[in-house]
Amino acid sequence: MDKVNILLVDDQPAKLLSYEVILEELGENLIKANSPHEALGILLKTEVAVVLIDVVMPQIDGFQLAAMIRDHPRFQKLAMIFVSGVQIAETDHLRGYEIGAVDYVTVPVVPEVLRAKVRVFIELFRKTRQLETMNSELEKRVAARTAELEAQTEKLRQSEERRSIALSAGNMGSWEVDLTTGHVEWDEGPYRIFDVDPKTFHPTAERIEAMMHPEDRDRNSVTAIVATGEPRFQVEFRIVRPSGEVRWCYGAGIISHDADGKPVRMTGVTVDVTDRKRAEERQLLLAREVDHRAKNMLAVVLSVLRLTKAKTTADFISTVEGRIHALAATHNLLSATRWQGANLRQIVDEELAPYRADHRERVTADGPAAMLLPATAQAVALAVHELATNAAKYGALSTDTGKLTLTWSIGPDALDLEWLETGGPPAAPPSSLGFGLSIVRSSIEAQFRGGVHYDWRPEGLCCRLLIPRAQIVNPEPAPQKTAPSPKADGNGHALSLSGKRLLMVEDEFLVGMMAKKLLESRGATVLGPYARLADGIAAARNERFDGALLDFNLAGELAEPLADYLIANGVPFIFLTGYQRDSIDRRYANIPLLQKPIEPESLERVLVSLLDSPTAVHALDAN
Repeated sequence: MDKVNILLVDDQPAKLLSYEVILEELGENLIKANSPHEALGILLKTEVAVVLIDVVMPQIDGFQLAAMIRDHPRFQKLAMIFVSGVQIAETDHLRGYEIGAVDYVTVPVVPEVLRAKVRVFIELFRKTRQLETMNSELEKRVAARTAELEAQTEKLRQSEERRSIALSAGNMGSWEVDLTTGHVEWDEGPYRIFDVDPKTFHPTAERIEAMMHPEDRDRNSVTAIVATGEPRFQVEFRIVRPSGEVRWCYGAGIISHDADGKPVRMTGVTVDVTDRKRAEERQLLLAREVDHRAKNMLAVVLSVLRLTKAKTTADFISTVEGRIHALAATHNLLSATRWQGANLRQIVDEELAPYRADHRERVTADGPAAMLLPATAQAVALAVHELATNAAKYGALSTDTGKLTLTWSIGPDALDLEWLETGGPPAAPPSSLGFGLSIVRSSIEAQFRGGVHYDWRPEGLCCRLLIPRAQIVNPEPAPQKTAPSPKADGNGHALSLSGKRLLMVEDEFLVGMMAKKLLESRGATVLGPYARLADGIAAARNERFDGALLDFNLAGELAEPLADYLIANGVPFIFLTGYQRDSIDRRYANIPLLQKPIEPESLERVLVSLLDSPTAVHALDAN
């Protein structure tokens, strides 16, 4: 144990020596001072535990020295013992205590008494120093712990800030439900997802469930989730925001139980997955659309094969190849625009390119920019292809002097395309249109309610095609045409299509043309085919018919409104589509469906069976 310092102050060396002998047994450092000035100097330089001061000294007595010591801030608690060799009065004792003396010792000094008193103050000094050391160490530990807690708090704050940023960036929110009290705790995320104000909306299980979509509410309520008995859960549900907007959410969490196994708390997160859901729906729709378009294209190709007539196999192959090439070229143009449309100039350039190679100066085409809808682009491509083929075989391009001029303009109601041949063999009206020119008329007139005018002039054919402005991408509103007046109908109930009037709504004109030709060969009267949903609905309301054939997808519009109208009026019908059965709304589960490409025998068989059904309504009168 370290020694402490004891200061002995007396002006008589003999007395100092006697104090030294008495206190030597304590084993501490004894420091002697012969005057008050010397004592003050030692105190300022050395830490002292106890001071023994002689009361009677020349110049400055013990009381004065004690007062001077107490006046210094460092010595406010220093233990001072007065030693007096003369009798002092009671007032002197009081004076000493007032100054700060802790005890009095009179001469002659009793060694044991002096040692005992000094020992007490030495021990007190040591205890005080130990407490100060312990306090200092404790303060250091407290400071270190405080710094550690502050660091952990800052780390936690940063972690919470990162979590909040991550939750916000991920459109997420965390929450907790006390299943005992029903109290719900939200962070800022759920307020943002539900689009409610934290100042006015106080979340409870009932209020939250009230904002769920009615179809999702029962199976995703707190009661329903807890009733499963599973400690963890994952659910998807819709919410209806105060604005009426519907959002998709994903919820995941864990249920905590007490010692008795009773559920007491639900903790989890909610994620807004609306964008993902919409992307999935778009992806599913895209897959269905790809399937639909592929089957439609196969149906178109099959229709080309079935409708093409030729005297020889070589002529058949050449004709089919030309028509399929025209379709393929247009398909490439549509693919480049993601099936938004095809540029008319590019269509014309593709179809006339083979003839310009040999007749560059004699084949000209010009007109303003026009982007045609997909189905219209295919029809126009085939029309131009058939006109060019006819010109090469029989018209202006079959001679060395003929010329072909193709011009078009866009009027307020229609795209006006003029095909003019000059300098070739004299043109004369044929007794009947061949298949190629029939395609031109059927594709433009029947499908789009456009106009086709043939003028067989001596100098060459002049053909004028009028295509409604609505078939141009982003057209101005076009006036609706009035459906033709209903024709008289003779109903029959035999097991055949003879005498049946059928409504056909189909946007692929070759598919419609093939089906119409087949049905008419079986004795049916076919109204259409109509390429647009609006035209089909207008015909359904104004014509009389026994049944209907509907393409489910009409240039991007689903035929559901027309199907619902037919069902409401008890009219039997079938779907002709490239979609799979599971892609059609379940409310049409009982409607017959034929997938494209269509087998003629299947089409006839299904229609005969459908129209002969006892529940079938064999005619729908115009409203």
